[in-house]
Amino acid sequence: MSRAHQPPLVTGISPNEGTSWTKVTIRGENLGTGPADLVGLSICGHNCLLTAEWMSASKIVCHVGPAKDDKGEIIVSTKSGGHGTSTVSFKLLKAEKIGILDQSAVWVDEMNYYDMRTDRNKGISPLSLRPSNPLGIDVDKGKVPLKDLEAMFPGVSGDFTSENFSATWYLIENHSVTSFDQLRMAASNLKKQATRKNEGSLAYVKGGLSTFFEAQDALAAIHQRLESDGTEKVEGSMTQRLENVLNRASDTADTLFQEVLGRKDKADSTRNALNVLQRFKFLFNLPLNIERNTHKGDYDVVINDYEKAKSLFGNTEVPVFKKVYAEVETRIGALRSLLLDKLLETPSTLHDQKRYIRYLSDLHAPGDPAWQCIYAQHKWILGLMQNCKEEFINDQRALDLEGDPRPSALSRNRDTASLKRGCSLRTPRPSTWRYETPQQVQFVEKLSDVVIGQLPNFWKLWISYVNGSLFSETGEKSGQVEKSKKNARQRQNDFKKMIEEVTHRLVKLVRGALLPSTLTELELRLYGGWESKTELTGPWLTQVIHTVRIIFEALVALEIPNDLLQVIQDLLLELRHHCLLVTLHHTAGDVKRLAEKEDWVVDNEGITSLPAQFEQCMVQMLQSLKEPMETKPGEVNVFVNCLEQLIQAGTLHPVISVDLASPDPFSGLQENFCATPEQRLLIILSNCQYLEKHTFLNMAEHFEKHGFTGTDKITQVSVHAVKELDESLFDAYIERKSDPIVGSLEPGIYAGYFDWRDCSTPTGVRNYLKEALVNIITVHAEVFTVSKELVPRVLTRIVDGVAEEMSRLMQCVSSFSMNGAIQVHHTHAHAPHSLTHSLTHSLTNSLTSSLTHSLTHSLTLALSLSLSLSCSFSLTHSLTSSLTHSLTRSLTH
Repeated sequence: MSRAHQPPLVTGISPNEGTSWTKVTIRGENLGTGPADLVGLSICGHNCLLTAEWMSASKIVCHVGPAKDDKGEIIVSTKSGGHGTSTVSFKLLKAEKIGILDQSAVWVDEMNYYDMRTDRNKGISPLSLRPSNPLGIDVDKGKVPLKDLEAMFPGVSGDFTSENFSATWYLIENHSVTSFDQLRMAASNLKKQATRKNEGSLAYVKGGLSTFFEAQDALAAIHQRLESDGTEKVEGSMTQRLENVLNRASDTADTLFQEVLGRKDKADSTRNALNVLQRFKFLFNLPLNIERNTHKGDYDVVINDYEKAKSLFGNTEVPVFKKVYAEVETRIGALRSLLLDKLLETPSTLHDQKRYIRYLSDLHAPGDPAWQCIYAQHKWILGLMQNCKEEFINDQRALDLEGDPRPSALSRNRDTASLKRGCSLRTPRPSTWRYETPQQVQFVEKLSDVVIGQLPNFWKLWISYVNGSLFSETGEKSGQVEKSKKNARQRQNDFKKMIEEVTHRLVKLVRGALLPSTLTELELRLYGGWESKTELTGPWLTQVIHTVRIIFEALVALEIPNDLLQVIQDLLLELRHHCLLVTLHHTAGDVKRLAEKEDWVVDNEGITSLPAQFEQCMVQMLQSLKEPMETKPGEVNVFVNCLEQLIQAGTLHPVISVDLASPDPFSGLQENFCATPEQRLLIILSNCQYLEKHTFLNMAEHFEKHGFTGTDKITQVSVHAVKELDESLFDAYIERKSDPIVGSLEPGIYAGYFDWRDCSTPTGVRNYLKEALVNIITVHAEVFTVSKELVPRVLTRIVDGVAEEMSRLMQCVSSFSMNGAIQVHHTHAHAPHSLTHSLTHSLTNSLTSSLTHSLTHSLTLALSLSLSLSCSFSLTHSLTSSLTHSLTRSLTH
C-alpha cells in the first residue's frame, strides 16, 4: 500500500561543510506537513532533531552536532512520508585541539548556549522557551482580515506572550477552519504540557538537593576553620594568609600568561579587521561583479546583489562606502539602459520581453518599460506590414523589367527569425508555387504570416500588462503590480487604437492589392501601387478569402472584441462579393466560347453536346463558389445581394441576337462537317428546347444542392431568354422554308396563262400542287432527321402558310367557270389525302387534326368565295358540303 505522501527528499544544504554546531539550511521536497510531522533528522549519522526548526515543506533549519563521520547524507523522516533520501551530502570539519599556550592561525567561533553547570544561577528568558505552536496541531490561517479582528476584540491581542492575550482572537486567526477533532486534540496537548511543566519544576528541585547540601557543608567547614584560626596568633589570620596566596597566584598567572594574553588581544584585533573586510568585501567587489555577470547574462545575480547592497549601504554616511556605492549605481544605470535596448529590440519572443520587463522593474527603472515595449511592438508590426507590400511591389516591377522570375528578399526570408511563429495554419505549398501564383495572392499570404505570427504575442503582452503578471515577487511587494494595473486601465483606449490601426492597416493593404477602387486617392498612394495587367480569377480570389478567414479566426481565438474585428468582416464581405462577380463574368465568357466547341453532331434526342457542356460549366462554377459563398458565423449571404445588384444593373436581362442575313451564319465553326445552315438552325432549336425542358431544371437542383437560395429569378430570366432566341430562330427557319413554297403557288397556278373562267375539263391534280407537296415532304424529312420533336411545330406553321396563301389566291379570283370550279374541287380534294398519305409514318394524331383543321377551313373558305362568283347558292352549298366531307374523310384516314 502506498503512502499518502511521497517520502522526503533532500536536494540541497547550505553551507555544505562546517564544524560541529554549524547552523545549516536544508532544502528539498516533502519535508513534512508541519513541526509535529517531523520525527527524525540526521546529518552525518548524528541526530539533529532537537535543534531542528521546521519552516515549510521545502525548508528546515538546524545545527550540526558532533558526528563521528566526516561526510554523510542528510536524512529526514516524517510521519506522512516515512524515511527519506538525500541527493547531497555534508562534510564535517574536525576542529584541531589547541592548548592554552599554543599558537593557532584559526580562531574557534564562540557559541552562546545554555549550560546548566556553568550558568546555574542565570535566569532563562521565557521567550526562548516559547513554543512555536502551543496547541500542537497544524495552523490553518483563515481569511479574516486583521482589521476586522481588531474591531471585534478591541484592547486585546492574539499573541499568547502578550499580557492582553485573547484566546478567542488566537483561535479565529489561526484555527478558523480547523475541525472539531483537531481542536479536541489541541486541548489534550495543552493538558499534557501543563502536567509536564509542573513535574519538570519539582524534578529540578529534587535533583538539586544534593548540591545544596554539599554547599552547606563546605560553608560550615570554612566557618569552623576561620574560628579556629582566629584563636591562633601565628603569622596572622587565615583570611590574611588566603589573600596573600591568592595575590601570589595572580602575579604568577600574570607572569605566565602575559605573552599569551597579548597574542590573544592582537588576534582579536586581527580577527575584527578580517571580519570587517569580509563583511565589506561584497561592496568593494560589487562593481566588478556587476560588469562580469552582465557580460555573462546573469541578470538575476546582478539584481540580487544590487538589492542586498542597497539595503546595506543605501543610506550610508561613510565616504568610502558612498563612493563605491555611487559606482554601483552607475553600473546599474548602464544595465538599465542595456536591458531597455534589449526590450525594445525587434524581433523578440514574448518570453524575452516578459523577462526584460521583470528585470527592469526589479531594478526600479524609470518610466513604464512594459508600455514602451508594447508601443515599440506596435510600430514594428505596422512597419513589417508596410515593408511586406513595398518588397512585393519592387519584386513585381523587377519581374516586369527582367521577365525572369526571381525570388524576392521577402520570400527568401519567409522562414527566418524575423517572423517567429509556432506553426503555419495553411497547407504547405510546392516549391514552384511562388512562380505560378499572382503577386497579390502571395502578398496576402505573407501579410497573414505577419499578422498571425506577431499580433497574438502583442495581445498576450497586453493581457500580461493588465493583470500584472509581468512582475516578480519583489515587484508585488513594492506595489509595482498595482501601479501597472492602474496604468493599464488608463491606457486601454490607447491600446484599442493600436489594435484598430493594425486591423485597418491590414484591410487597406489587402484592398490596395485586390480592391483598389474602394480606396481614396490618398489611401491608394499609401497602400496601393500594384500594376496588375490581368484581373485575378475566381480560384485565386477564393484562396485570398480563405487566407483572410484564417486571420479572422486566429484573432477571434485571442478573444479580441468583435468591434475591433468588424473591419475584417466587412473586407470579407466585399471580397466574397467581388469573387462572385468575377466568377460570374468569367463563366459568362466561358459559356460564350462554347460555340467554338460545337461539332453539330446530334444524338438520338436531336441535341448536340453543347447543353451538357453548358451544364458542366455551370456546375464547375458552383463548385468553385462553394467556399466564397459559404456563410460563416457573423457573415451575411452575399449571393442574394449580388443577384440584386445584377438585376439592378440589367445583367440578368441579356439580349440574344443572331445575324441571319448572311447565307451561312454558322460557317467556319466546324469545317469538316457539311451540315447546312437550315440543319444548324434546327439543331439550335432542338438544343433550346432541351435547355428549357431539362438543363434549367437540372441547374435549379444544382443551385439548391450547393446552398444557393433565391435562384428562381435566374431560372425565369434564363428561360425567357432562351424562348426569345427560340422564337427568333424558328421564325428565321420558317421564313427560309415556307417562303419558297408559298411563293411558288401563284406562279404555278397561272402557269401557261391559265384562266379560271376559261379552262379545259380537269384531268387530275395540277403540277403546282404536286411541287408544293414535294417541298413540304422535303422539309419534313429534313426536320425528322434532326429531331422528331420539331416535326409538328414546323409542319404546322408551313401548312398554315400554304393554306393562307391558297385562301388569298382564291379570294383574288373574280369568277370561275364550271370547269374551273370542278378543277378547284378536284385539286383540293386530293391535296390533303396526298399529304397525309405521304407523312402517315411520322404524323401524330394532334398534327393530323391540326392539318385537317387548317386545310379544311382555308380551302372551304376559298371554294365558297370562288363558287359564289359563278354558281347559284344551292350549287355552291352542295359543292362546299361535298368538299368538306371529302377533306375530312381523307385527312382522317
